[in-house]
Amino acid sequence: MALIDRVKFDGPPGSLVWKFPNEELSWGAQVIVNQSEEALFFKGGQATDLLGPGTHKLDTANIPLLRGLVGAAYGGKTPFAAEVWFVNRAAQLDGKWGTKTPIPLLDPKFNVPLPVRAFGRYGVRVADSRKLLTTLVGALPSYTMESLGEHFRGLVMMKVKDYLAETVTNKKIGYLEITAYLEEISADLKGKLEADFSAWGLELINFILESVNVPEEDPVVQRLRKILTDKAEMDILGADYQKKRGLDIMEKAAESGGAGLGAGMGLGMGMGAGAEMGRLAAGAFGGGAKKCGKCAADLAPGAKFCSSCGSAL
Repeated sequence: MALIDRVKFDGPPGSLVWKFPNEELSWGAQVIVNQSEEALFFKGGQATDLLGPGTHKLDTANIPLLRGLVGAAYGGKTPFAAEVWFVNRAAQLDGKWGTKTPIPLLDPKFNVPLPVRAFGRYGVRVADSRKLLTTLVGALPSYTMESLGEHFRGLVMMKVKDYLAETVTNKKIGYLEITAYLEEISADLKGKLEADFSAWGLELINFILESVNVPEEDPVVQRLRKILTDKAEMDILGADYQKKRGLDIMEKAAESGGAGLGAGMGLGMGMGAGAEMGRLAAGAFGGGAKKCGKCAADLAPGAKFCSSCGSAL
């Protein structure tokens, strides 16, 4: 293999770490380190000299540790073998994280388990090139943000899952309210993850929770949305949900000529509501003039609202 007299980064864009492919170096060769980069030498599996940005000539002055391992007998253009690793220390803000499967969380507002999905972004910077290379990268020829995401996915999701469950329970935050807490949750999660990234020589610049959602096809989610839709409708009309259920039963019973009305009224209705529905039923199926269920005023035939109190019939 030919001797290399010029060493510089030539890896793929976005690389955090890239290994120069040729290990046959010679004294006097130039090592070009770009801005925001560092070059770390390895000999026999041992990390030696670290060079910052600039153009460096391989000699005793700038790589004394490597020279000590290679041996004083080698001088001039004599070749020697060593690994050169380039580390990109620029901020990398394109990291992505997210749940592969929904996280089951008990909604404290509705007391139902919801399958919650969470997604977001994070940014890192290499703080310690030696630590990153010796503890995380190992023998890999290159290391990217995608590689980093694969390594930290399990840890991130464990912290996110535990924190969301704790926060939702302690602060009584319902699923419909959680978007108002995204900034607070993001800051807390960053604080919980900083030490884990630092242990591998990385600085966690930011950690952002962008979205929390639920799968629309989930049956629990569909039932909850229907309940909330019905409640909103009743709030607009000024009636409560229980009365709506009773009126729905009355309507179905009327369509069938009154059959099954008694059984229908027994479903989920209290004694007071049952009595009220009984009075409505008497008017609907004969037995005198129709009466308003709220104020008991006589109703005109075919009326949709009470002329006395204005209630919807």
